[in-house]
Amino acid sequence: MPTVKVGDINIYYEVHGEGETLVLISGYGNNSMQWFRQVGDFSKEYRVITFDNRGTGKSDKPDIPYTMEMMAGDVAGLLDVLGIDTAHIYGISMGGRIAQALAIEHPHKAGCLVLGCTDCGDPHRIIPRDEAAMSLLYDMERRRKSMPEEEKRRMILFLYSQEFIDNNLDSIEKFAVNLTGYVPPVHAYISQQHANKTFNAYNLLFQIKSPTLVITGDADRMVLWENSKNHYFSYP
Repeated sequence: MPTVKVGDINIYYEVHGEGETLVLISGYGNNSMQWFRQVGDFSKEYRVITFDNRGTGKSDKPDIPYTMEMMAGDVAGLLDVLGIDTAHIYGISMGGRIAQALAIEHPHKAGCLVLGCTDCGDPHRIIPRDEAAMSLLYDMERRRKSMPEEEKRRMILFLYSQEFIDNNLDSIEKFAVNLTGYVPPVHAYISQQHANKTFNAYNLLFQIKSPTLVITGDADRMVLWENSKNHYFSYP
């Protein structure tokens, strides 16, 4: 699959299936292979576009601070290059924040939104109460010293419940192998972290006119389910 120039970077993307366009946006530090379990089903009804966010996978990884608006611009630019006027957008975790920024900054590009396990940013974000989760997200010194496979396998314990892991060992192993093949450099984690920490769309949510579905999991240890309830359903 191809890589195209979008603004200041080259973005790797894939297209699967036919129909209305559905763009899948991955989370913090993850590449488009994060969607390997969903693409097959979604592509039966949609033209599915997956891509590697800046800083991940086969896309460029500039060593500069990223912002959510910048990363939303990458999505809008990719759609422009592909000649797509509007698309349905499904983003998870950081990808959900990118989706919100896209709907605010480039509303004509966002058809329906699905926001999975995400939030609308600081200072309203409800952070994990688990010290191990916080370390996994923000301890860059430990990340520098760890082996890539060790880091990704540690993350699996936070992305999935133990019950799911026990019942889906083959999928979990494939997920681990896919992601450890393209582990971002530390500077890319820091750059994406900057985008996460500086994003705050709470007072701009009223600008999102796209029909939106908010989904979350009560066993999520990274993005607590209270973010979905408190941010989106309690918004004035």
